[in-house]
Amino acid sequence: MANERTFLAWVRTGISIMAFGFVVEKFSLFVKQLSYYLGKETTPPPAGTSSVIGIVLVGLGALMGVLAFVRYRAVQRQIDDDTYVPSPLLSILLTLSLVVIGLFLMLYLVHSL
Repeated sequence: MANERTFLAWVRTGISIMAFGFVVEKFSLFVKQLSYYLGKETTPPPAGTSSVIGIVLVGLGALMGVLAFVRYRAVQRQIDDDTYVPSPLLSILLTLSLVVIGLFLMLYLVHSL
């Protein structure tokens, strides 16, 4: 049961990253709408930047779901064979992805000032 709960947690994480990618992709549209509503002329960041970051995040979330399934099946086989060996691969991938995403988003926000 713990294997299934872990799999579902990874799936939720992947869905969250995909949702965040969608929000980032639509951020420039939000800035344009907000500036129109406030009646101010603002220059949003280049449209391509948020689109690329958003698409990468959506792809990363989908990849995480696939890797979570692969890991779930491997652990299930190991449990059945009584040869379970923990593997930090998915955790390392998530951590590195979050660090890289954080750095890119910080650069994006600093660039938009």
